[in-house]
Amino acid sequence: MRHAEDAMQKNFKDEKVRTIGKAAIWTLLVALTVGCKVGPDYKRPIVNAPAEFKGKLAPDIAEVEAPASFAENDWTTIFNDAVLKELVQRALENNLDYKIAAQRVLEAQAQLGVVRSQQLPSVSAGGSYSALQAPSALVGNNDNGTPKSSFFNGGGPSASAAWNLDFWGLYRRQTEAARAEVLGSEWGRRAVRVSLIQSVAESYFRLRSLDAQQQITTATIAAREDSVKLTQALERGGAASRADLRQAEELYEAARANLPEIRRQVAVEENALSVLLGKSPGDIVRGLDIAGQTHPEEVPVGIPSSLLERRADIQQAEQRLVAANARIGVARAQYFPQLSLTSMGGAASNQLSSIFAGGSTYWYAAGSVTQPVFSGGRIRSNYRYSKAQQQEMLLAYQKSILNALKDVSNGLAAYAETRHYTERKADQVKAAEDAVRLAKIRYSGGNTSYLEVLTTDTRLYDAQLQLAQGKEREAASLVQLYAALGGGWR
Repeated sequence: MRHAEDAMQKNFKDEKVRTIGKAAIWTLLVALTVGCKVGPDYKRPIVNAPAEFKGKLAPDIAEVEAPASFAENDWTTIFNDAVLKELVQRALENNLDYKIAAQRVLEAQAQLGVVRSQQLPSVSAGGSYSALQAPSALVGNNDNGTPKSSFFNGGGPSASAAWNLDFWGLYRRQTEAARAEVLGSEWGRRAVRVSLIQSVAESYFRLRSLDAQQQITTATIAAREDSVKLTQALERGGAASRADLRQAEELYEAARANLPEIRRQVAVEENALSVLLGKSPGDIVRGLDIAGQTHPEEVPVGIPSSLLERRADIQQAEQRLVAANARIGVARAQYFPQLSLTSMGGAASNQLSSIFAGGSTYWYAAGSVTQPVFSGGRIRSNYRYSKAQQQEMLLAYQKSILNALKDVSNGLAAYAETRHYTERKADQVKAAEDAVRLAKIRYSGGNTSYLEVLTTDTRLYDAQLQLAQGKEREAASLVQLYAALGGGWR
């Protein structure tokens, strides 16, 4: 009875020791796996953004919340032209640059999977079989004089495993950098989206402006042709000189000479817009004319600090900074010893039935530690390189913020001033139209020379073309402001 109790206590102690030993081994493996991560953890740099944008077009609203930015609106609300909306949608579906940006996201995601796999053990399995027929003369005979077997064969299944323990966080920092690259590529795709919407709208507005210029030129040609006919009649009646006729013909031919160049620009713009739509060059459908594009008088812009979250290029620059920051940890981990575990096992026999018998199995396990001793300064230089690159990405991030603030201020100035420009040009066109009317009346009455008609008509034509171009810039400046504020990608 006493012996039985002693045996039970001994078994209990042995089991306790084994349990503690297993727990210690698992704790050690977890510690080796998780370990620590050398290198700095990322913290967003402090940005001293101004309290408001320079040249804002909408007054502040003294309420609980800051005024919402006009960039928070969906891009479809920015345009009142249904045809333009359809063109932008087609571009988002078919544009090749946008598709390329989407593929880069998939590439970065796949690369993240490759990098992250380094944190896990690798396991491989296989099998082998070999056979050998040796010459009988080399094998010899048995003791009884019979020839020994000259055929040898054997094989079996095998498996191996290897694990580089991430004690210093080298692979986790690499995964952190790769994850930032994925996010950066996604923000890059969104930046391409914003740029694509802006490019399609600007190209469409240029096309509609050229259409307006073509219409103005065609109408001017018709009016000047009538003027030539009138001057010819006056010359035949002796009320006008040959010089007046030549001046009228000069005006007429000048307008006719402008028409082919405008048609060439229309063709070029249609081709460019076709490529943005992801199709071969061809005709582009039209919607509202350039004068029919509506623009709000006041544009709420929100607060400058919101650009950090809304501008895709700023977010992309920050993710590059995150990746560069993580690579400092990768370079730092190279200073420390690398720990790895390897093992292999299997079974081998020349008889299939005895492959898995106890005497046919084998296994092997080993652990290793590798400490860099001398690398010719490679590790130190790589560490310095990663820190310098992180500082470069920090400066690039800060520069992207300044450029964003500049883009918004430029957009605000452009939108405000182009509106004033088109208003003044519209007044000029009205005055020039009246001046031409009065000059023609005076010339018909013999109270002035044709030079006055020539001068006023030339000024009217130029003012009409400039008004159409100003309308284009006004429409484009609103889209540019919308993009500068970070709109278009949501």
